Amino acid sequence: MTDVNERSPAIHDSRRLFGPNQFALHAGAVLEVTCVDARGRDTVGHWAQQVARFAAALGWFDATVHTHVSRERAMLFITAPIDGLMTATEVTELAWVAAEAAVDGQPTPDVIAMLREGYTRERQSMPHLVGIQAYARQRGLVFSLDGDACSVGSGTGVRTVTHGDVPVDDVSEFDEAWESAHDVPIALVTGSNGKTTTTRLVAAMWRASGRCTGWNCSDGVWVDHDQLEDGDYTGPTGARRVIGDVRVQAAVLETARGGMLRRGLAVNWADGAIITNISADHFGEYGIETLADLAQAKRLVARALRPGAPLVLNADDETLRALAQQLTVPIVWFSAQDHPLARLTDDSSPAAPAMASIVRDGALLLHRDGAWHHLGLVQDMPLTLQGAAVHNIANLAGAALLASVVGVPLDAIRAVVTTFGAATTDNPGRLMVRACGGLTVVMDYAHNPDGLASLSRTAASLRGSRRLLLLGQAGDRDDAQLAALATTAWQSQSFDRVIIKELPSMRRGRAPGVVSAVLRAALLAAGAPDAAIAMADDECEGVRAALAWGRAGDVLVLGVHAERARVLALIDALVATEWTAGDPVPAC
Repeated sequence: MTDVNERSPAIHDSRRLFGPNQFALHAGAVLEVTCVDARGRDTVGHWAQQVARFAAALGWFDATVHTHVSRERAMLFITAPIDGLMTATEVTELAWVAAEAAVDGQPTPDVIAMLREGYTRERQSMPHLVGIQAYARQRGLVFSLDGDACSVGSGTGVRTVTHGDVPVDDVSEFDEAWESAHDVPIALVTGSNGKTTTTRLVAAMWRASGRCTGWNCSDGVWVDHDQLEDGDYTGPTGARRVIGDVRVQAAVLETARGGMLRRGLAVNWADGAIITNISADHFGEYGIETLADLAQAKRLVARALRPGAPLVLNADDETLRALAQQLTVPIVWFSAQDHPLARLTDDSSPAAPAMASIVRDGALLLHRDGAWHHLGLVQDMPLTLQGAAVHNIANLAGAALLASVVGVPLDAIRAVVTTFGAATTDNPGRLMVRACGGLTVVMDYAHNPDGLASLSRTAASLRGSRRLLLLGQAGDRDDAQLAALATTAWQSQSFDRVIIKELPSMRRGRAPGVVSAVLRAALLAAGAPDAAIAMADDECEGVRAALAWGRAGDVLVLGVHAERARVLALIDALVATEWTAGDPVPAC
């Protein structure tokens, strides 16, 4: 197939959506184009007409088309048969080219025969795919699809078929061949901040109950103590890795915005889901411009909920309270305070699930089975740093409620909230506080203004003589978002030193030094003295510079994003060798 950018320079991105997505419950294809002038806007007006013409020629009479136009981009999505998704990308691309030709007064290309031939080849390469999906739908089982294979069921009950294989001679034989296919409990975790911590908490709760548990997060994929993948696996690839493992008896799937928007949801059924919070981040991507837009993207997890399964929402989040008014799924609330929405009383609606999680009189309370259950004092829970880490109090409340929703026993929930975070292996890279050579070192993944503000407030509660911040960001945020991060950093507390780090592996198309320059300018504008700002070529160099600057009694707040394993290994080595602040710092 022709490279999309050879067809039209306006084409920005073409992709298949394999599951429920921002446009529809069904799979399809989406094309994103640059649209900044009158010609582009006129072309958008002809685009859907050309798509409808091509779809009719292929026999896709029930296809639905959605268009979305933002400031500089336009997107068009079309639903398509699951054995025709690659053909659907051709439809959207060729329809755009045809629309451009129509606007320019040129003859539209005749591509119908080519599309039909491509669709025939695609269907022949995936025999029984439509039948397998129908079988999964009939039995109410999870159906998951990617470019290589499809699966029915999940975990211990999964059945996986590589495209091109013929699992049975006839679709009617599925019942006999796959009668043992079934699903395991599945929880979906999304939100702006706290996703990985919440995922790890719920996974730990399932494990404490004795279930072999699989989970994916921004640090990899695990089945119990076995790490299957390393890196960011918050998209459909990580989710499919979990549900496709026959050892898994319960699954917790971190489901990030990017993966949902790029590929759709990996699963079509889940037993519970949570949106932890909504924070300004990733604006300008996939048509997302506002907090409300971001909330709409996160709400996709609700499309996978089984009938009657609730969505867990944060009652302390204004955007989520507004989103709740638009939802038709059952909603249960958690609060790091004692928000009225999360208070279940005798006159609560009988149609609402009788579950909630709140903090009252310093204790974390969970409502289930008609009663409030005391889970412990938040100041005694290691993850809260004696109550100073308010964001982790929210994570504990949300995780406890989600775990309850998907069936984790109460004793297992209580056991985890009262112990999780005591070991450095519980939540690596998230609010890790280490004593190192007379320094207090705080490491976290904080990656947006709200996350950094929470980290700074928590670090401010720690006793220290001087304070340092290691600051950096990926290049896929625009200048306004970068400036907001730096401004928040300085306004949260006045640091004695800020080291701005380059992230070479996360430049995302930006030239070296550009992101750092924007962060530095924003710090200066916020009032940071020029002499207090230093630069580092990468994360490890920044960490070493921070350690070299520190004196006994100082607090180092280290945002660690790209080289966590190397940074943790360095800190472990310093502690093991009884390194003292002021000594030379070894290589990272």
